[in-house]
Amino acid sequence: MMALESWLTKFKSAAVVNLPDFLHRKAKVSILAFEIAGLMSKILHLWRSLSDDSLVRLRNETITLPGVRKLVSDDDAFLLALACAELTDGLRSAVASISALCRRCTDPALRQFCCLFKEFGDSGGDPHRWVMTWKEMDAKAKKMDGYVASAAALYKEMDELAEAERGLGKVLGAEGPQQLIFWKRKEVKYLKQSSLWSASFDSAISLLVCSSFTILARIKQVFGIPQIIPYNSSFISATVHPETPPPATTPGSIITTSTAAITPPPTTVGAASLAPHYAKLIVVVERMMQAPRARTDVRDEMYGMMTARLRAMVRSRLIGVGRGPPRDGGLASEWRAAMKEIMEWLGPVAHGTLRWHGERSYERRSAGAVIRENVLVLQTLYFANMEKVEAAIVELLVGINYVWRFEMEVSGKYLKQDYEL
Repeated sequence: MMALESWLTKFKSAAVVNLPDFLHRKAKVSILAFEIAGLMSKILHLWRSLSDDSLVRLRNETITLPGVRKLVSDDDAFLLALACAELTDGLRSAVASISALCRRCTDPALRQFCCLFKEFGDSGGDPHRWVMTWKEMDAKAKKMDGYVASAAALYKEMDELAEAERGLGKVLGAEGPQQLIFWKRKEVKYLKQSSLWSASFDSAISLLVCSSFTILARIKQVFGIPQIIPYNSSFISATVHPETPPPATTPGSIITTSTAAITPPPTTVGAASLAPHYAKLIVVVERMMQAPRARTDVRDEMYGMMTARLRAMVRSRLIGVGRGPPRDGGLASEWRAAMKEIMEWLGPVAHGTLRWHGERSYERRSAGAVIRENVLVLQTLYFANMEKVEAAIVELLVGINYVWRFEMEVSGKYLKQDYEL
C-alpha cells in the first residue's frame, strides 16, 4: 500500500510539472495566424524567386535589359551579386520575425532558431537536418499556400462580420441583419477550425524554420557560394548553377552584409532619395508622348515635378535647341524618334521602380502583406547612375518641348509663354 501511494505521489508530481509543457505543445496559432500567414507569403515569394525558371530569366533576360545595362551596370557579376544580396536581405528580414515567434515555441530546438540559423550561414552546420530536398520543400510550399489562402479567407469573413455587427445597432430588431450575422459567425467558426488559426503553433513555426534553412541553402548554391551542399547534390538543378562560381565569400557574410550590399552608392538616384520621384516624372513624360495634343495643365505638372537641378539643365540644353517658333518638321520627327528610343529602355526601369517601391511601401503599412511583383532592385532607378538618368530625362523634356511647340505652330495656336519649359 505504501509503495502504491508513493508511486501515485510521484505520478501526480510529474503530471503537475509537465502539464504546462503539454498545454503549450498543444497551443494553437490563434490570432497570430495573420502574422504567420504573412511570413509564409514572403517565404513562398523568396522560394519561387529561386526556381529554375526564375533564375534562367534572371540570367538571360533581367540582367540583359537595355535600361539595366545603360543605367545600372553592364557587369553580369555585379548584377547577379546585387540580386543575391536583395534575396538574402529579404530572407534576413523574414528570419528576424520568425526568430521572435520562435521564443513562444515549446520545442527547445525551435527556440534556438536564431543561433542555429547564424551557425548555418557561417559554417553550413545543420544539426537538426532542417534543410529539405526539393520534393519536400515543394510539398511544404503547397501546405503553406493553403494556410495563406485560408488565413486570407478568414480575415475577410471576420472583417465582414465586424462590419455587419456594427451595422446591426443602426437597425435594431431587423431580422435580415441578424440572420446575416448568424451565418457569418458560423462561417468564421468553421474557417477558424479548418485554417491556420487552429494549427499547432510549433508545427506552423517549424514550417517557416525549415523553409528558411532551405532557402538559404538554395541561395548559396545557385549563386556559387560554398560551404552548404555539394554541387552534385540532387537538391539543385544543374541548369541554374553557374559554370564558374564567383569568388568565395567570407563565412557568414552573406547574411550579415546583405543590407549594406543593397544600399545604393552615392552616385546613384537611390542615394539621393529621388528614385520614385524621377520614375513618376518619366511616366508623366511617357503619357504625354502618347497624347494626341499638348496640354498646358500637364506641362505645368511636369514643370512642378522637376528639381532645381533638372530645371537648370533643361534651360542650358534649350540654348542649343533654340527658343523661337519651331518650323522644322524634319527636326520634330527626329526628336520624336529620339524620345521613343530613349523611352524604350528608360520607361521599363521607371515602371519597375514604381512597382518595387509600391510593393514595399504597402508591405511596411500592412502587416502580413504579400509581395506579388517579381521586380528586383537592379531593375529600378535605385542603383541607376544619377548623371545618366538626369541626362536622359533632360533629353526627353527638351524633345517634348520642341515637339509641342512645333505642333502648336502648325495649328496656328503657338504661344511662347505657354509651351516653353
